[in-house]
Amino acid sequence: MRENKVLPGFSDRLAAQAEARKALLAKFKPKPTVTAEVLETREQRKARELEEVRAKRAAEKEAARLAKEKAEEEARLAIENDEELMNQLKREDRKARKAQAKAEARQKREMKSQMRRTG
Repeated sequence: MRENKVLPGFSDRLAAQAEARKALLAKFKPKPTVTAEVLETREQRKARELEEVRAKRAAEKEAARLAKEKAEEEARLAIENDEELMNQLKREDRKARKAQAKAEARQKREMKSQMRRTG
């Protein structure tokens, strides 16, 4: 009998079925796993994460403290500058009052002098 290349025979189907079963079973076989060089336990991971959070919070706290100090220093400088400005304004006001009092005293003396001359 002549072998038919187009239609597979019974033995060919059995062989194909066996190949398919082997391929299917190969999926379920355990594969070699890649193990980490440094195995970190759950407790170690939690401790590391906790340290990271603490470091982050400490950095934020330090940044807030520095910002607060800077703001306080700026406020202090503004007050000092305002105090200097206020002192300068007071001096100018005092000078103006003294000049006015001096002018009034001079006018009063001139009035007296004029009264004596005419009087």
